[in-house]
Amino acid sequence: MNAHPDLRDCPACGSATVAALPDLAPEPWHIGGCAECDFVFLRNPVDYTALEEKHAWETTYSTEHEAREAKRGMVRRIARQVRILGYGLRGKRAQVYLKHLEPGPVLDIGCGDVVRFDAPFTPYGIELSKALCAKADATMRARGGYCLQGAGAERIGDWPENMFSAVLMHSFLEHEVNFPQLLEGCFRVLKPNGRAFIRVPNFAALNRRIQGANWAGLRHPDHVNYFTPATLQSVCERTGFQFKLVNRFKIWLDDNIQALAIKPAA
Repeated sequence: MNAHPDLRDCPACGSATVAALPDLAPEPWHIGGCAECDFVFLRNPVDYTALEEKHAWETTYSTEHEAREAKRGMVRRIARQVRILGYGLRGKRAQVYLKHLEPGPVLDIGCGDVVRFDAPFTPYGIELSKALCAKADATMRARGGYCLQGAGAERIGDWPENMFSAVLMHSFLEHEVNFPQLLEGCFRVLKPNGRAFIRVPNFAALNRRIQGANWAGLRHPDHVNYFTPATLQSVCERTGFQFKLVNRFKIWLDDNIQALAIKPAA
């Protein structure tokens, strides 16, 4: 039994045996590591209502970005701007997921106000922020789809079984409190052989070990899950997916995990 009923048990395996990791988060946030499956997570996340507006991504990101920029040295700030410029010059080549997903109806979970897909994809979305959802919905409807407002784990149930050829969770799964339910929903709505592209911060990255509490992947309270390649593979395979690392050759250096969760053929 959890000795602190206000702190959640491991969402990956359900274990109540969780070690506190106080060096990773300031008060009032509590990060813990599961003794059974090694999953690291925020134990006292805020509820979905607060994330819709008060702690919405577009609000917390700008505050966190300003604080982190103030801590960066000049060389690191210049290096970061060079990387951003490189992404812009590469255009859609920087969108790795495009070459891994089949054309057709695609569900972008946590899409924000960005619509990433054009024909031959038909974009659909789920977005928690009310303001961002309204913007995405207008654009998606013009391209044949639409966007639902709400939590991913809840709204995934509103889509029919085997509807989508692909699902995109680009910098999203780290935000979803009830990610096992979301993954089960993704498995249900994907067609056989359908693929979900997942991009999350890599808690096992060398940079995370060096930076400690200053690592960019630690964001409170909107990042609630901290995956390693092993823990992400475990939760995907437990759901029934086949798992494939996209950036496996540089994974120990990469601050992000890029992976495919593939629904087996019927």
